[in-house]
Amino acid sequence: MNTHQLPVVVIGAGPVGLAAAAHLVERGIEPLVLEAGGRAGAAVREWSHVRLFSTWSEVVDPAADKLLAATGWTHPDPAAYPSGGDWAEQYLQPLSDALGDRVRTGVTVTGVSRAGRDRIVDAGRETQPFVVHVAYADGREERVLARAVIDASGTWTVPSPAGGSGLPALGEKAAADRITYRVPDLADPGVRARYAGRRTAVIGSGASAFTALAHLAELAGARDGTGTHTVWILRRGISGSTFGGGTADQLPARGALGLAAKAAVDDGHADAVTGFRTEAFERGADGRLVLLGEDGRRLDPVDEAIVLTGYRPDLSFLAELRLGLDDRLQAPVALAPLIDPNQHSCGTVSPHGHRELSHPEPGVYLVGMKSYGRAPTFLATTGYEQVRSVVAAIAGDLDSADRVELALPETGVCGGAGLFDTPGTRQTDRGGCCAGPEPQPVGPWAS
Repeated sequence: MNTHQLPVVVIGAGPVGLAAAAHLVERGIEPLVLEAGGRAGAAVREWSHVRLFSTWSEVVDPAADKLLAATGWTHPDPAAYPSGGDWAEQYLQPLSDALGDRVRTGVTVTGVSRAGRDRIVDAGRETQPFVVHVAYADGREERVLARAVIDASGTWTVPSPAGGSGLPALGEKAAADRITYRVPDLADPGVRARYAGRRTAVIGSGASAFTALAHLAELAGARDGTGTHTVWILRRGISGSTFGGGTADQLPARGALGLAAKAAVDDGHADAVTGFRTEAFERGADGRLVLLGEDGRRLDPVDEAIVLTGYRPDLSFLAELRLGLDDRLQAPVALAPLIDPNQHSCGTVSPHGHRELSHPEPGVYLVGMKSYGRAPTFLATTGYEQVRSVVAAIAGDLDSADRVELALPETGVCGGAGLFDTPGTRQTDRGGCCAGPEPQPVGPWAS
């Protein structure tokens, strides 16, 4: 079989997946984008109420821009800050529409392998196409052959638990009715009523936690928010870098987000509990939650808990592929030292492309947030440059693929104490860049 006649399967119709498809089209290679959600940008739509801390000029991929321009699409104001909803409706959906039937929605990838070869078999492996198993909402199944696979499925569907050990805290699952792993949309009357006048624990120390702190502080100052109070739970202490770079951040809105969180504490709307690693949730007779720490501390009861401790990659459907992943970060081995949050902030990550993203299984690439595994230093422009390089390599243009240039904005803090620009963010115990999705006042994804 001539595998070059087959499409390149792209998993995920989010910002990076659709950018990959645009680059493939530009190279004359047929993409097939498989999206589990019902529409393009399904994950982004789930944090549609959050405003990005990057401007429109920083969140539109160049190849996608060219593809859209041919349809008469008008680029939004480059200096404006879109919300997640704006990004999805004004950019991702039009881009998906421009790609036409190259994008399939409502399709879940359940497995990827080599045709006729499980991960054990060596003989003839690299000459076989990839086989992608998919399932549709109506129960149908299909096998799709591909010349290469670009996994841009992100990490949104696998939030990290509250437990300080990386495992769910005791009682965490039983308390699910009072715990959320997303920044709540307090503009929604039903959601607002859940937190107004209540005592809420926010667990996490990254951009998502900052967002939640700022939103709850705003609610506390509103007419219907009397009695609203937040308990901010950090696994480490508060230092000069806890709130990011402030006015020194090269992304001003990202710096403003940290300052808003600091104001929530300074103004008395939130109390910080430091060095607290959650061991268990206990439910009182009144239904409220008591958090127990690994050191034996018991906190006063709270009505709700918002857990924003980061996200993790789902690697289950890639089990038959030979991936080379770092045993700590779950990122490609060559990429891991470049993005280690103990050493790097968002602005100190080295430029990287197809070589750092390659695996022992030729032709498969993890890109976007998923390529960073559990590391939190990812920016949207990083993903766009990743797929430009990867697609050039797939096309056989190694000169272009190896010419990776990427200038990232500094966070304004020293070493590894930066802020992450995607929803669901956390910070490492040793002060690394935060990780996850959803920031504000001017939000998550960035340049």
